[in-house]
Amino acid sequence: MTGLPTLAVVGATGAVGTVMCELLTGRRNVWGEIRLLASERSAGRKIRCRGEELTVQALTEEALDGVDVAMFDVPDEVAAHWAPIAVGRGAIVVDNSGAFRMDPDVPLVVPEINPEQVRNRPRGIVANANCTTLAMIVAVAPLHREYGLRELVLASYQAVSGAGQAGADALHDQLTKVAGDRLLGSRTGDVRQAVGDDLGPFPAPLALNVVPWAGSLTDGGWSSEEMKMRNESRKILGLRDLKVSATCVRVPVVTGHSVAVHAVFATEIDAEGARGVLRNAPGVIVVDDPAAGEFPMPIDAVGTDPSWVGRIRRAVDDPRALDFFVTGDNLRKGAALNTAQIAELLAQALPRP
Repeated sequence: MTGLPTLAVVGATGAVGTVMCELLTGRRNVWGEIRLLASERSAGRKIRCRGEELTVQALTEEALDGVDVAMFDVPDEVAAHWAPIAVGRGAIVVDNSGAFRMDPDVPLVVPEINPEQVRNRPRGIVANANCTTLAMIVAVAPLHREYGLRELVLASYQAVSGAGQAGADALHDQLTKVAGDRLLGSRTGDVRQAVGDDLGPFPAPLALNVVPWAGSLTDGGWSSEEMKMRNESRKILGLRDLKVSATCVRVPVVTGHSVAVHAVFATEIDAEGARGVLRNAPGVIVVDDPAAGEFPMPIDAVGTDPSWVGRIRRAVDDPRALDFFVTGDNLRKGAALNTAQIAELLAQALPRP
């Protein structure tokens, strides 16, 4: 008996679940037993976690017995069904799906911003934010604390892995089909013809293209991803009336979500002051020297934990407004890492036997 809490990773064989296992190997050990749980068809698989090969178990009620904290990375409908069951079996759930994010009885936590909210969990569930929101909000929050945020205008550049392994596979397949034709893309309809029906989870080809759509249709022509950025930003920052307008765009990048941010504050702000705030902010790295060709890009951020921020400049026509670009690994801080950080906060607060 180690006296350390038991952790379950639910959805351990998925794209984010495997990253969760990788992170557990490299982070400070606060866990005793770790159980890897997934669907029946994945049971029996071996995944390396914390220096040993662990066998994936089928997700059942009995498999949740004795679990102190359960990190969930499963589809919304699976989380909606199984998270309350896990709580009923005695676990605290940290959920990476969208099933509970806007539930008033479920805190939406980013440890660098509102760690105290993990204590406010009447349903026994703590929610993890959307991966695009997370990349952006870690940089926005310290600026809000210093200058008082009033408005956000956002444009996202979202990687295909945000749509799961099927998204990454679709892009690779499409790139294979178009890579040999140097003229492809210069004629109307030729990329569509080359790609054919191989769209994967997207409404249009991603190879040699960008698609100004991510998520599902909601009221007023807004996409669900755009509404997530609005609603989740308000909840995380505790600003119920914050003005937020987002346009979400899918781009031909495998991993790394980026956001162009126009932020309006209550007081005047200048670029150098903002850089100083961001350099001292947890979870942020500033890369901002355009003259030397240094700015934040997904190819540099992938595989790392921070949000990378650059292109920081005060708006030309408003001394209270700041423009900047932020990017981060959507599978790490955007999903697995933030979930693991929340779970570690909970582990520290659990009573020791």
